[in-house]
Amino acid sequence: MIKTELFDLTGKVALLTGASKGMGRAMAQALAAHGARVMVSSRKLDQCQATADEINAACGEERALAFACNAGYKEQLQALVNATRERLGPVDVMVGNAGINPFYGSMLDIPDEAYDKIMATNVKSNLWLARMVVPDMIARGSGSIMITSSVGAFGPSLTLGAYSISKVAVIGLVRNLAAELGPKGVRVNAICPGLIRTDFAQALWDNPAAETRAKEQIPLRRLGEAQDFQGLAVFLASGASAYVTGQALTVCGGSHMRA
Repeated sequence: MIKTELFDLTGKVALLTGASKGMGRAMAQALAAHGARVMVSSRKLDQCQATADEINAACGEERALAFACNAGYKEQLQALVNATRERLGPVDVMVGNAGINPFYGSMLDIPDEAYDKIMATNVKSNLWLARMVVPDMIARGSGSIMITSSVGAFGPSLTLGAYSISKVAVIGLVRNLAAELGPKGVRVNAICPGLIRTDFAQALWDNPAAETRAKEQIPLRRLGEAQDFQGLAVFLASGASAYVTGQALTVCGGSHMRA
């Protein structure tokens, strides 16, 4: 048996938003399974607690805690960070996975309120959260931040324009933070999912046309699953990715290999 510490997260503290379901839940499970203590957050405490309970049962010990937080509100994010420090310790890993898309349609028709909400929750909230946790990482001379973008960042959309714009902005935010924080030992990367079979994207994949496209056009011939992000989360959180920063890592079954 080969022994390696490359992916060992023992003693690390990870804070995740949008982590009670889907990709966030899968990433929290994987981080905890590799030794990290994780704070699971989303808007609904009961869902966060259910996920934390599942993780703890699987690990055989308490490695996950739950905290309700709407990422669109700065004061709630600060409360989340404060609770994580108090209950688990300084933050080593941040996963900004919370995101919204309240509008489908032409950019010419989007209400100002919907546009502002998308940009605030998908982009600005991650800047807020990064600012809050970075002092912990700088103090230790190391840390990893990952923020969920999308393959939607790589092209236009006739129905998801504002969402796609916000995900382009996330990649820009990641690159800037990576440049600023690299000299301090902090790495920052974007995760860009393709079409993933989660509740958030159900309107896009739960139809015969999407299944047909997946089987005919995606090189791996299937839609993505939340579990497909477990390995990447562990990689980015651990020493295995010690020289990886400022990247937009695409997880799409090959559908956007040329983006």
